[in-house]
Parts: sequence; structure tokens; C-alpha cells
Amino acid sequence: MGDRVAVALTDDFKNAINNALSDRAPIVFAAVDDLGQPLLSFRGSAQVYSDNEIGLWVRNQDGGFVNAITANPRVALLYRNAETRFAFQAHGEARRADDEATRARVYEMAPEAERNADLERKGTAVLIEVVRVIQRNQVLMER
Repeated sequence: MGDRVAVALTDDFKNAINNALSDRAPIVFAAVDDLGQPLLSFRGSAQVYSDNEIGLWVRNQDGGFVNAITANPRVALLYRNAETRFAFQAHGEARRADDEATRARVYEMAPEAERNADLERKGTAVLIEVVRVIQRNQVLMER
């Protein structure tokens, strides 16, 4: 199956995620609700939290995405930059992070436009442990 390595996002993947909003290549995240229905949403706040984690600031902490990951932590994401032709998908396990240090860090890491949409910080932080990265139908990294 190729030369798979443990998940440690490379600079190319980190730059793509961290600059997705400014590069006009927003990331689509997928979760599954309690009825088994896939939920898709653009997440402009996505940023690399660690070598194998992505942080999201979710403005509606009582919304479908947060409720879905509470019941089923498995998520997927899809990134494609039409200009650079860089694309990948990733699978992960998401969890709400309510401790104040994590909330503050995820909020501050989000792009300014995303922070400005929730100046009162009524949202919540979500951390996604990336367990698999796929590019051109090849698993590049896997836990």
C-alpha cells in the first residue's frame, strides 16, 4: 500500500490548512448526525493546532456539527485549491474542547474575519485528531 507514515502534517498540508480562508479555498468538513445523515459545512476557522491536530472555532456551540461529533467523533475534511491544484482529504476524530486555555488558543489562531464574527466568544473550540491523510487516492499518513 505504499510508504505510509504516522500522521505528522507536513508544511505543505499545514500551509494549506492555515491559509485556506485567505487563499479562497475553504475546507469542507463532514460529520454524521444521530440519524446517520452526513452534515457538510465550510469551516473558515480551521487552523493547525499541532502536528496531528486541527483546531476549529465553531460559533454555534449548540449547532449540528458540535452535536454530531458528541455522538460520533468521526469526521472527514476535503481541501482543494483550484489555483495551485493542491488537494487532499483527511479523516479524523473530533472532540469539543471546553478548557479555557484550549478555547483561547483556538480562537486566537482563527483568521481575524472568523474571530470578528464571534467577538463575545460564545462559540466553542473543537480539536480534530487527524488519523489519515489521503491524496490522489493514496493514503499518505495513517495512525
